[in-house]
Amino acid sequence: MKHIHGFEKPPRVSFRRSLIIFIGNVIGIYLISFFELGVTVQAFDDIILFVLFMSIINALLWPILTRILMPFLVLTFGIGTLILNGLLLENIGPFFGIEVQGPAIILAPLAMAFVTTLLSTLLTIEDEGSYYRSVYRDAEKKRKDEIKDYPGLIIVEIDGLAYDVLIEAVNKGIMPTVKSMMDTTHNIRMWETDLSSQTGASQAGILHGNNEDITAFRWIEKENDNQMMQCSGVSKVKVLESRISDGNGLLVDNGASRSNLFSGDTDNVIFTFSKILNIRKLYNKAWFSVFSNPSNFARIISLFLAEMLLEIISQIKHRIKNIQPRIKRGIAYIPIRAATNVFMREINTSTLIGDMMVGDIDVAYSTYLGYDEIAHHSGVRDEDSWFALEGMDKQIKRLINTNKYTPRQYQFVIQSDHGQTNGATFKQRYGESFEDFVKSLLPADMKMFAKMTSNEDHYAESFLPFSKKNDDLIDKSEQKELGDSEVIVLASGNLAMIYLTQWSHRLTYEEIQKFFPELIPGIVNNEYIGFIVVKSSEKGDMVIGKNGTYYLDSDEITGENPLEGFGKNIAHHIKRNVSFKYTPDILVNSFYDKQKDEVCAFEELVGSHGGAGGSQSKPFILYPSDWDVGEGEIVGAESIYRILKDNLKKLKEEKNED
Repeated sequence: MKHIHGFEKPPRVSFRRSLIIFIGNVIGIYLISFFELGVTVQAFDDIILFVLFMSIINALLWPILTRILMPFLVLTFGIGTLILNGLLLENIGPFFGIEVQGPAIILAPLAMAFVTTLLSTLLTIEDEGSYYRSVYRDAEKKRKDEIKDYPGLIIVEIDGLAYDVLIEAVNKGIMPTVKSMMDTTHNIRMWETDLSSQTGASQAGILHGNNEDITAFRWIEKENDNQMMQCSGVSKVKVLESRISDGNGLLVDNGASRSNLFSGDTDNVIFTFSKILNIRKLYNKAWFSVFSNPSNFARIISLFLAEMLLEIISQIKHRIKNIQPRIKRGIAYIPIRAATNVFMREINTSTLIGDMMVGDIDVAYSTYLGYDEIAHHSGVRDEDSWFALEGMDKQIKRLINTNKYTPRQYQFVIQSDHGQTNGATFKQRYGESFEDFVKSLLPADMKMFAKMTSNEDHYAESFLPFSKKNDDLIDKSEQKELGDSEVIVLASGNLAMIYLTQWSHRLTYEEIQKFFPELIPGIVNNEYIGFIVVKSSEKGDMVIGKNGTYYLDSDEITGENPLEGFGKNIAHHIKRNVSFKYTPDILVNSFYDKQKDEVCAFEELVGSHGGAGGSQSKPFILYPSDWDVGEGEIVGAESIYRILKDNLKKLKEEKNED
């Protein structure tokens, strides 16, 4: 074997760690027995002998069982590991006078992992050996004899993290790993998103170099019989990828996609929305990294349950302290937070570690959703959000440490796809939802359809395995309402779109004034609206504010500049957006309070993104110091694609001299 990059084997599991695992397993089984949840024990000594024997059995049989049953484990999204572990306990237990039956088949493995995780946390035992060793054994078998003599690249996306919030987290000591990278090996730059500032547009640009015609998170295509398209729903995202891809995506050359909307033109995918319904692609050998240790998935579930408890405590705390702005998160959100901030996070890291240890892939792109999800509901700088970033920093540390055990070196880019801007919602401020406000400005008999949520770009919220709801996230009654509607109102954070669907073309300013004379003045004069964009038959596209108009075609301004405070490139972004095929009749952006750094979302989220105003359009890219990214400002997601693509090419031209 040709060893290009000096690497080592992960250390053996320490005695302290082994002792903690042993004690945790013993206590876990005892607790299930004590509470009479399906385990019957004759004597406490029997548990000790049983756990010792099971440790040997797992060491011998688990690698074989997981290799044989891997498709089952993947298709059950990991629950199969709990069942498999429980069945081993059930069948071997009687030899030691222990009966495991009923709910204990699931509860016993969970209890063992939960107690072990709790003890490890309380005793601050972070043991590299137990985390890496089982993955390393499998990676050795998969590793090719000829090791590539150039570095690979791992790109980690922290969804929704703005540049200024990252810097604040680093200064607070919340992200020491990122700080170390900034101080030693990496440079950091802020970049500016397109309009709209949301994952669909950004990942299309980053992964495929093209986000043309992605007007917002959701839009109406008048030319396609008023079809509603969106950057979620597995069938919709598949269609979008077919539109934007030219076959030269970021990951096309031996790349891997982990938890992204789009594939970047690779078939090596896990939880990638554009290809998630392809069962053959769902089963990926990289999953072995997740299931290689018999207690790993149970540990993830334990962390999942702990995260749910933290969310319950957070909701109570926010209510008692009367933290504002605050939205009603509800019971349904509790598992969603745990899914994004724990389950998806752990799957991403485990599979990336496996990818790196095998050493074959040249580039991997992985999205971590936790911070964005929590910031939407708790706030951009809430303690919940800081907690998510602290956990994210640990994942980055684990990935970087993996380089010690890889046959080739991997470089790292840490970046975000957009930021978020805080603020009370339009409904909270005005006392009426935006769609109801718009309806009040139209004839009473006009039929309206409104869809004012855009958070389904998070797969935990929008993907239910084997469910028909995955296709379009709209039920039959909504579909009928959409088809019968004469006006459609959609939201993407603090950006709203109004489509007047009785006409097949984009209505002009003059036509709207003629047919609906109260609509434009009513919206513009609302105190919580920053500006609207409409097209004049005489003067082209116009940005209208309360006290002035910006004529985009000529860059002339009458009165006050309605785009003041929204950034120096905002006119450029709007010009590009209104050039898209599916531009709404009226594009609406909320106000932005620069002093308070607040916008008001048209959907019920505390932290929002999608429009213009504040940090939502100011993400970051942390890249190796020797990379060439140019001196000018970085504007648009397609610019990030070019930076990554160009430097990937240069990496392949280098020789790894480590």
